[in-house]
Amino acid sequence: MSSLSKIAKTLKHPLLRGMASYGVIWPVSSFIQQTFEGRNFEDNSYDWLRCARFGLYGSCYVAPTLYTWLTIASTVWPATTLKSALIKTFFETITYTPFAMCSFYFGMSLLEGNAFDEAVAEVKAKFWPTYKVGASVWPIIAVMNFWLIPPANRVPFISVCSLIWTCFLAYMKHLEKENVPQRFDHRSIKL
Repeated sequence: MSSLSKIAKTLKHPLLRGMASYGVIWPVSSFIQQTFEGRNFEDNSYDWLRCARFGLYGSCYVAPTLYTWLTIASTVWPATTLKSALIKTFFETITYTPFAMCSFYFGMSLLEGNAFDEAVAEVKAKFWPTYKVGASVWPIIAVMNFWLIPPANRVPFISVCSLIWTCFLAYMKHLEKENVPQRFDHRSIKL
């Protein structure tokens, strides 16, 4: 069996596919966000360690926790009806989403080498503004995911949808705490 077919067989498992897709999509999102910051190849100004942190965090933390949440949700609410999708989305919005956002700011801050207190301060400054935006976008995507996407493809589907969302997270992550807008309108985002 060739190496490529071994990899393909391994990636049939939804968790491993999610880890592989998040391991690509999260650093690409960081790269895109850095490009909007004005970084470029000419002056070699990209922060490749930042991209690597995003890849590590997305692959080794987000994909497994998302896979676990999706597995629990599919076990508790196995139906793929619209009603079931709405119930799963509601519970995701009030349980997994806050957990994921707090984990993101806290975990990424620690990966950057910041102290525990700095990580907590970042969560406090950025959680609510990010949650408000996420709560206006992700429920629609979640309903589609729970209702229309087969369980084996849910983590990869969400990872593709998260490309733009992760660009937003990268933007929020690298705002100074005192510059975080508490209310968003499209004109307040400076890319």
